[in-house]
Amino acid sequence: MSEIITSAVAALNDRLSDGFAGVAKFVIDGEGSIIIDGNGARAGDDDADVTLTASTETFQGILSGDTNPTAAFMTGKLAVDGNMGMAMQLGALLS
Repeated sequence: MSEIITSAVAALNDRLSDGFAGVAKFVIDGEGSIIIDGNGARAGDDDADVTLTASTETFQGILSGDTNPTAAFMTGKLAVDGNMGMAMQLGALLS
């Protein structure tokens, strides 16, 4: 597992203390993927209700608060496949 994935899982678990209603997957280009569900965040490539795909730079910007998830989506830096409502809910938790 890459260092990017390991640090992202830790950061997401700090933010999502109550877990997440549903199953979301972040795919970080060239690094791997993270599953977020009712148990928190973990490295994995399970099926999900929504899949968000971004570069390492965009993903780190979202986690740090430097990049707004909605703006990243609108400019094509963040791709969303699946349940858009769930993606918006996750974006609100990360903002």
